[in-house]
This record gives sequence, structure tokens and C-alpha cells, in this order.
Amino acid sequence: MGTIIDFIIHIDKHLIEIINNYGSITYLILFLIIFCETGLVIMPILPGDSLLFVCGALAALKALNILVIFFVLFLAAILGDACNYAIGKYLGHRLLSNDKSRFIKKEHILKTKTFFEKHGPKTIVLARFVPIVRTFAPFLAGSGDMKYVKFFSYNVIGAFFWVSIFVFGGYFFGNIPIIKNNLTFLGLGIVIISLLPIIIIQIKNKLNKTENS
Repeated sequence: MGTIIDFIIHIDKHLIEIINNYGSITYLILFLIIFCETGLVIMPILPGDSLLFVCGALAALKALNILVIFFVLFLAAILGDACNYAIGKYLGHRLLSNDKSRFIKKEHILKTKTFFEKHGPKTIVLARFVPIVRTFAPFLAGSGDMKYVKFFSYNVIGAFFWVSIFVFGGYFFGNIPIIKNNLTFLGLGIVIISLLPIIIIQIKNKLNKTENS
């Protein structure tokens, strides 16, 4: 856990080290990180938004190829959600019925269900921009009644906008001196901002419970 947190906090430095040490294999490593973050319900803590932005910023510095990294991460995001949907479809009911599961936290499921109740199928698109919910939305879609054809269309749309906004945002703005010199703090800022919707939902839920008690 400590290693993952350190990677998230110093994501720019670690990515530069990975590029220097592994060269073109870096694309495969980044593919696997995004695939696991979106595709495995036990890996919601892996970096998403900040990783995409820093990849774009490093592409602007010619450390990565912008078109290759875009398509690699776009494909990883689509396949990750598709994998997560399949896990939900075939194992969802069994995993959700186990209240003592070590891998799936009940509060994460409840937060994601709140998103579904509010936004319906569009949750698959909107969840891309919300850590944790991003990991659990396709899982719940698979374990619920959403048909795969409908899920797939939202999956592709969500992946396109998510990867485009952060990768090309990093590419076009990552070279601005104040951003370039503070990528670590920017990455942390992106994580904090991304978590705000979850924090707001938690506060609202607590206030509603207080009012109803």
C-alpha cells in the first residue's frame, strides 16, 4: 500500500524513472496500470486522472509519443471497464452477498449505487472522472440489469472523454513553467479535486441521516 501511495504522490518522478529504465515497455506498464485501475474492483487506489495528465505532460517533453500513449490508454480504459463488467456479471452477486469481503468495501458500493440512482446509465461516463466510483461502476452495471450493448457505448464514450481531457490537457498545459516545475503538487491537486464529489455525497448522506433520525 505504501508503495502505491508513494507512486501516486511522486508520479512524475517515478514515470521518468520507468521511461529511462524500460523505454518502449513503458507503454505496456501504463496500459496495465489503467487496465487494473478500471478493470479490477480490488485496485481502486491505483492512479488514474493524475497518471493520464502526467503522461500527457511527458509526451509534450517528447519522453512519450502523444498519439501512441493516447491510444494505449484509451484501449486500456475500454478493456478495463469491459473486464470489470464481466466480473460483475459472473461473480457480482456472490461478491456482493458477502458482507465480510476483504476486497470490496461496502461503502464504495453504496457510493456507486448513489451515482447510479442519480444519473442512471450515464454513470458509466460520469464515473470516469470520479476515483473509486470509476472502478465500481462497471462492476455494478455487470451485476445489474444493464445490457452489454448499452454499457459498451457508454464505456467507449466515457473512456474517450476521460483519456482525451487529461492526456491532452497534460500535453498542452504541462509545459507551462509553473505546471512543469510542480507536477507532483499538480498530481495531488487533481486527486483531491477528483475526490470532492465523493466527499460531498458523504456529507449529504450524513446530513440526510441526521434529518431523518
